[in-house]
Amino acid sequence: MPRQLPRRTALTGLGAFLLTGCATTGHRLPAPAPGTPAAPSSPNGTDSAAPSPAAVPSTTVTAATGPVLVPGAPQRVIALDTAELDSAMTLGLTPVGATRVPADPEFPDYWPASRFSVTNYVGPIGAPDPQLIAALRPDVILGNQTRDGAHYEELSRLAPTVLTQTTGYPWKADFQLHAQALGRTEQAAAVVESYADHLTQATAAIGSVGAAGKRISLVRFVEGSPTIRLYARQNFLGTVLADLQLPRPDSQNADTFAVEIPPDQIAKADADYLFYATYGAAQTAATLTTPAWHALSAVQNHRAFPVSDQLWYQGIGYTGAHYVIAELQRFLGA
Repeated sequence: MPRQLPRRTALTGLGAFLLTGCATTGHRLPAPAPGTPAAPSSPNGTDSAAPSPAAVPSTTVTAATGPVLVPGAPQRVIALDTAELDSAMTLGLTPVGATRVPADPEFPDYWPASRFSVTNYVGPIGAPDPQLIAALRPDVILGNQTRDGAHYEELSRLAPTVLTQTTGYPWKADFQLHAQALGRTEQAAAVVESYADHLTQATAAIGSVGAAGKRISLVRFVEGSPTIRLYARQNFLGTVLADLQLPRPDSQNADTFAVEIPPDQIAKADADYLFYATYGAAQTAATLTTPAWHALSAVQNHRAFPVSDQLWYQGIGYTGAHYVIAELQRFLGA
């Protein structure tokens, strides 16, 4: 079985890119790269190195549930899903509380563990514990209707609750709403520009090694599912690949979230490069040992790679995207 590319190896040099941005812009992305020493966090959940914000009047943001009045400079933030967590961390705010994916015992591992020193677990994604949240005295709660629409009334009694409509595919628009709710729109603009710079750099590098036309297949094995999930275009990874102008195989070149296939149809996952991840205790090995898997051209050409589920499929946001792009470049030889 191919070995997953070590994160530190794959992201050599990316830390400098994230911290300094493109040399032509001088912008900074607030989140340090994995392995980069993080500034200690203060008890209120913000980075202690950041200056204390001046008094800022409350503001109204337009969430999926309607107008929500939020503090002008919230400090104690709760993140109820991985996209909300990535947004807050990327904007320099360490949440005082966050949910976790049920299958994972830790917060996403593409962030240094030290960044979560003040982050308390408040329940699994989709089922947050109101008592744990209330004990943290949040200023703002970030979530989405897909996961927490049913909990909105209860959550909104604890703190202003800003929900996006869904998660994944509209991650860029969701990030803008998160930035508004956190009073960090200027930082958000710098993050967006840094991402654009990274795309320009990465697209040129991929083209320079002749990989621009290579079809990319995205495969996920999910705990408890009898099918294999092929990710199409309307999801986080689909947008990142589109931003890089990388084509997809016919089975995934569709305006939908994903296509579920039975294991005996794994041939539909074939492409020039195939990236697969495992969520939870999925029986991935049962497929990887079959003749059908070994018949895939990507496997035969040694271009089928295991990747981190926490980063590729859960790391929804600008920092996650930076790291995915860096790993893609490494796999493509760019």
